[in-house]
Amino acid sequence: MKEEDKKRLTRLIEQDRDGLNSESKAEAQRAFTHVASEFFELSGGVELTVTKERRGFDVTLHFKADRAKNFNSIL
Repeated sequence: MKEEDKKRLTRLIEQDRDGLNSESKAEAQRAFTHVASEFFELSGGVELTVTKERRGFDVTLHFKADRAKNFNSIL
């Protein structure tokens, strides 16, 4: 099997398992990292796990932070 075919099959398996293709998952992880950094001083990377379930998805966002940022909200 050609290397290109292996990569294509791997992408299809990941998409079927996760419900997201790798590009969409990477973009979601970038967006969640941005939001997390608004509220916390991150001490490492942000890990996004998306698992397809019978009825929807189980989504987990994991990161470590050195501190929470204080902010005032105007309502």
